[in-house]
Amino acid sequence: LFDPLPVGVDLLDHLEGYAVSRPEGAFYLFPETPVADDVAFVRLLQSKRILAVPGVGFGRPGHMRIAYCVADRTITDALEGFGEALREAQAG
Repeated sequence: LFDPLPVGVDLLDHLEGYAVSRPEGAFYLFPETPVADDVAFVRLLQSKRILAVPGVGFGRPGHMRIAYCVADRTITDALEGFGEALREAQAG
C-alpha cells in the first residue's frame, strides 16, 4: 500500500520555517505559510512549479493546502522549490 503522507509531512517538517501537523484524513496537508499572506506565498510556490492552494479559501488564512496523493519522487523533487520559496519570502 502506497502511503505518501510520511514523506510529505517529514520533508516539510524538516525545513525550518514550515509548520505542519499530520492530518486525520483526506489527501491534503495544511501547513502554515512562513509569511502571513498565504495567497502571495502560494504564488511564489507556483513560480517554483509547486501547486498549492491558499488556505484562506478553506477558512485557514496563513496556511496552504497541498495534496500529498502523488508519488514520493514528486514530493522529494519539490523540496528544493519549497526551500527556495521560503528563502525568498523571508528575504522580503
